Amino acid sequence: MRVIVTGLMAQHPLGGLTWHYAQYVAGLARLGHDVYYVEDTGMWPYALDGGKAGDFIVADGIANATYLADVMPRFGSESRWAYNCVIDNRWFGLPDAQRDEVLRTADLLISVSAPVYHPADYQHIPCRAFIDTDPVFTQIKLARGQEDFRAALAAYNRHFSFGEKLAPPVPETGHVWRPTRQPVVLSEWRSPRPVRDVFTTVMNWDSYNKVKYLKATYGQKDVEFLRFLDLPSRVTPVRLEVAARGRRHVHLADSVLSHLRFKGWQVVDPNEVCADVDSYREYITSSKAEWGVAKNGYVVGQPGWFSDRSACYLASGRPVVVEDTGFSSVLPVGDGVLTFHTLDEAVDRIRDVTGRYEHHCRAARQVADEYFDSDKVLARLIDAATASTAEESAPAVTT
Repeated sequence: MRVIVTGLMAQHPLGGLTWHYAQYVAGLARLGHDVYYVEDTGMWPYALDGGKAGDFIVADGIANATYLADVMPRFGSESRWAYNCVIDNRWFGLPDAQRDEVLRTADLLISVSAPVYHPADYQHIPCRAFIDTDPVFTQIKLARGQEDFRAALAAYNRHFSFGEKLAPPVPETGHVWRPTRQPVVLSEWRSPRPVRDVFTTVMNWDSYNKVKYLKATYGQKDVEFLRFLDLPSRVTPVRLEVAARGRRHVHLADSVLSHLRFKGWQVVDPNEVCADVDSYREYITSSKAEWGVAKNGYVVGQPGWFSDRSACYLASGRPVVVEDTGFSSVLPVGDGVLTFHTLDEAVDRIRDVTGRYEHHCRAARQVADEYFDSDKVLARLIDAATASTAEESAPAVTT
């Protein structure tokens, strides 16, 4: 089939986000599909160097388009991308005639994270799938009456979510949310590099404000991380490192940075250690394992979300010790993937990994092979997205 994938690679030119979206493109091509990446989300592009005014806002999309032009050949898509910059409605990449021909003849549109900005240009595509990668927060936006977002999702005839176990307290939205997860091109994550003796993770401290819905509050990772501040002293001599950004990709506040280091955390700047696709992969594959928290909203809502980053650790044969968001009911846990809810549990899981390291490394890769292989994940996605009726697709959760 001719498939169009859209995401936020140009808007957020970061190594980790590039892997997140590009593995859809590369994975679908591996399955034999005719794949194009078309970024048309209407979102203002970022300047990761801060921009001339220090506000991370750019005046045009040239640098962001240049980033795509440089990175897409890395995934076999040198001449198969287009980017629309909302600032001046300028298209980059594919020539206009070729882009129009691709849109006119596409069989399937897959929008990852963000809906398209010009939905009328895509309505003739028979199958249009939206993938919610931020469960709980997506459903709350709809339940609270964000009508522009609801209208944008109405342009799609299939809706998927990384929330594989959506259930109360996640609010109902009237959509049929079909479970899906991050596809990982496994061949990209085999690395012979020596392992650094440190548990790591890459994270945003607080991506956006807390959200209140009914009587509950749904926060970001900072809320959860504060519960585990004393972890380094509890697992010494194991070293724990976070590559952490603040809001809008800026550095962590000095007060936060100094407190984390006072508590024994190694803190590094992701813009220095894992900014591009290769350094991001090297950072993960050279780590001993991952330890990380989830967004507080995922912990409260328990949607069954699992991190695209953690999936890459697993594919690299690196165990993950991660906060449970309900995914333990859809993924095997205990070997390779270890979950925790409390500080004591986090301590026990880290000790388990260090005590049976080779066992957990083998198990991690086995989980990746079985549950995150792009061939399997994307084949199921294609089947569900192109089924003639909703009832013929994979089991789903209506919320």
